[in-house]
Amino acid sequence: MARRDALRELQSRLAERLQAARTETARRSWLAVDCAGLGMLMPLETAGEIFALSPLMAVPHTQPWFLGVANLRGQLHGVVDLAAFLGLRPPQAPDALREQSQIVAFNPRSGAHCAVLVDRLAGLRSEDQLTADEDDEDNRSADSIGHADGANGAQTAQTLRPAAVRPAFATARWRDTAGRHWQEIDLLALAHHPRFRSIAT
Repeated sequence: MARRDALRELQSRLAERLQAARTETARRSWLAVDCAGLGMLMPLETAGEIFALSPLMAVPHTQPWFLGVANLRGQLHGVVDLAAFLGLRPPQAPDALREQSQIVAFNPRSGAHCAVLVDRLAGLRSEDQLTADEDDEDNRSADSIGHADGANGAQTAQTLRPAAVRPAFATARWRDTAGRHWQEIDLLALAHHPRFRSIAT
């Protein structure tokens, strides 16, 4: 119970800081999340509200990384397991998801009623806390995500590493003061990526 209260408090603080950060135009800010051990940054202008893990209604004949539909503030959103979609780990059944998992909705201006499931929130980051990764190479491709590995459709996680071809929604790579690498994910571009939109099997 105490853990849930702490998560709600963190969620509330993040929501307040998200709103405050959106009003600042001088500095770029990101929502930081963990997905299968990989740090990701979502620009605040492409991220929407954050929700605790909600009951999900399964949809038949969809990709393994499509978890189902959730009612978020009275609106139905399709929810994608981001780590599974990116090939960082195999898809998980909804009842196997961890309590600290969170749902990040897309900004309404994306025109898509969808959201991504992340393993853990890691707070907010601003550009004065990060430096561009000097090892980063501009190897992005709108059509490359990874390659299928096995019958379950899991992807091999090669696309988000510096030397690999990355899809267009995986933009810059950053490094924080502790030396940790962070991959920026543009949710607006992700919402329009052909594979992300192709949930049917």
